[in-house]
Amino acid sequence: MRALSALDSGPDWDSITPAQLVEAREAQERVRRSALGALVNGRPDRGAHISTHALELPGRTLSVRVYRPSGGGTDLPLIVAFHGGGFITGVPGQDDWLLSHLAAAGPAVVASLDYRLAPEHVLPAAVEDACEATPLLLARATQWGADGTRLALLGSSAGATLAVRAADHAAALGLRVRTQVLINPQIDWTDAVFEYPSFTENAESPTATPANCRAVQRLAMRPGFDARTVSPMYLDVTGTAPVLIQSAGLDPLEDHSPAYAERLRAAGVEVTLTRYPRATHAFLSMPGLVSAARPARAEVLAHLRSRLAATKAVQR
Repeated sequence: MRALSALDSGPDWDSITPAQLVEAREAQERVRRSALGALVNGRPDRGAHISTHALELPGRTLSVRVYRPSGGGTDLPLIVAFHGGGFITGVPGQDDWLLSHLAAAGPAVVASLDYRLAPEHVLPAAVEDACEATPLLLARATQWGADGTRLALLGSSAGATLAVRAADHAAALGLRVRTQVLINPQIDWTDAVFEYPSFTENAESPTATPANCRAVQRLAMRPGFDARTVSPMYLDVTGTAPVLIQSAGLDPLEDHSPAYAERLRAAGVEVTLTRYPRATHAFLSMPGLVSAARPARAEVLAHLRSRLAATKAVQR
């Protein structure tokens, strides 16, 4: 925690302007690309090849970071991933340590979407990107050595919301999702986010601070925007494929995980909820500082291997 606090030299979230946020995001990316960033965020697995591709959507072009086993392969599972950052920060590369390992050790093809961020593109832009991109990525799966019939959705923090919404959209299109992996998820974007007990109990945590959460509400949404329309907490979860949820015990947003798990179980969905008590929000992007990242990564890998096995019966 002391090391995390020492690194937390971010902006004043309560007063930050849209222009200052863009500058802060650029500074954050410079740190991530530095030697310090490599120490904190971890290095990519040498057994994975990483490439970047353009994805054309109506009226916009997005970037996709694709991870594949270095030795190649065909008929591999496809994992579509979404990074965290509260819809206002973050890039796919922050998850290289996790996603490259899933590709190399799965083995699998992992496609991480560089979706649009606020304040330039307020909600529901990110959700629209995730929903529209997923079937297109599935259609391109064979280009990267994936068979397209074994699909998983994975997301961290805000990315967990995108994973859930993309899975729901895919099901509506008749596409089949084997599983979802939700890492320290934020799945309630209404003002109720401030009412969960963990928001107060973990208010001193250096990541996902209350001020940061307030900035997200102010910068990622237009006045009057109905946040329930993007929040998985208010989604009909009937028929959802099995879900792995990993919560962080020092996370102000921790209570989202058991609350959502309870909703899923009430709908008859198979859920695995694992709590890492000494982990902070975004811990799987900081393996150099949070020891829980390694067992959590191992759990994600084992879950995906099980759910994406070629002999597994396909589920919605």
